[in-house]
Amino acid sequence: MLNVDDLSVWFGQAPDRVTAVHDATFDVAPGESFGLVGESGSGKSTILRAIAGLIPGWSGRIAVDGQAQAGDRRDRAFFRTVQMVFQDPYASLHPRHSVDAVLAETLRLQGMDRIDQRIVTLLDDVGLGRGFRFRYPHQLSGGQRQRVAIARALAAEPRLLLLDEPTSALDVSVQAEILNLLADLREEHGLTYLMVSHDLSVIAHMCDRLAVMQQGRIVEILPAARLRQGQGSTPYTTQLIAASAGYKAEVARPLRWPPKTGH
Repeated sequence: MLNVDDLSVWFGQAPDRVTAVHDATFDVAPGESFGLVGESGSGKSTILRAIAGLIPGWSGRIAVDGQAQAGDRRDRAFFRTVQMVFQDPYASLHPRHSVDAVLAETLRLQGMDRIDQRIVTLLDDVGLGRGFRFRYPHQLSGGQRQRVAIARALAAEPRLLLLDEPTSALDVSVQAEILNLLADLREEHGLTYLMVSHDLSVIAHMCDRLAVMQQGRIVEILPAARLRQGQGSTPYTTQLIAASAGYKAEVARPLRWPPKTGH
């Protein structure tokens, strides 16, 4: 479904050009969920934005369902196949557009018919129901806004979803609900996912395989089963897994509050 070969992405022009991604190569099979992990600034989200046509400066090859992409222009056929869900659902929704307006606009842009019926179906698919149809973003919780953003992405009936930290802006109590929703939608609609997250537990739960990124380069591609077992082939992956495991009791013990005063 997705082929990325020798992808490099940069910002600015020489001599001030900064390269954010260096020679990234990976494939995502139809129906697979593939993760990109790494510390902040490692280039994960930059790859998603280059695929979506949101960054003009890139070289290499990006192909979706066998169709090579060029530059930062994407045609309607591309967006019928690929949609993106962004990190912050409040920022990605127009504050003065109701849920109905958001979904209706997307459906019209994609040339869909039976707009009313499709809106009701989309809201049902993401677990909101028609009672949310005429609400505005400020009337919704963070989790509800992200459900609307997912419904908007599904409106085009895509086969590949680019998921950019889809739960990181949400409360912990809501994150699991959205992840379970995404897992259910993938199964029901036969979707392919490319997911970015700094949370290894999210990737281990959601993905089949993952690429580990460091300073703009892919240092390792491994099955999620090895991530769940805490196994990495490179020192950086091992360090990343150890850091994600949380604090160690013997390290935290001296940091207890309040400290002893000696009196």
